[in-house]
Amino acid sequence: MTFYSSIMKTIDEQGYHFEEWLQPAQIAKDVAQVAERISADYADKEPLFVVVLNGAFVFAADLLRALKDVRCEVTFIRVSSYWGMSTTGQLEFIVPLQQVVDNRDVVIIEDIVDTGLTIHQLKAHLRARGASTIRVAAMLFKPGKLEYNDAKPDYVGHELTDEFVIGYGLDFDGFLRNLPSVYKVKES
Repeated sequence: MTFYSSIMKTIDEQGYHFEEWLQPAQIAKDVAQVAERISADYADKEPLFVVVLNGAFVFAADLLRALKDVRCEVTFIRVSSYWGMSTTGQLEFIVPLQQVVDNRDVVIIEDIVDTGLTIHQLKAHLRARGASTIRVAAMLFKPGKLEYNDAKPDYVGHELTDEFVIGYGLDFDGFLRNLPSVYKVKES
């Protein structure tokens, strides 16, 4: 079992060593910048924000509270495209979308976009259900890993390369989502 505090700069978890990468002040700046752009784009609209659980819940809570003059609806979905540590190539809806999206402007809120498989398939699903527009807000984006061009986020908090990250909603085997900072795995 690993114990940590909010002032820890490093974390050891299951044999991996993580170092603090994004501190809460930087995360707040990133969220504010994304919220400002979304607020400008949706000032006269009523978008539906679709939050992808579990990882995006922390980012979504901060982002939605930071929006200015945006009347919106928020819903949550939970999807999976992995079995163990391997992708199945298919999106499974564990908690499906309940709202009608026909003729709606939709903003998907995601914690991290790397290959883009989840976003690619989720966008196809939303288009098939009649969404007018679909944009993506991601706290983190790995542009070097992107395999689906239509999955590139429209709003990005921070970019990174191929490091494994935890904290601020991102987990390690279901744990450590509650860390206020984002930590990168340190290469040996």
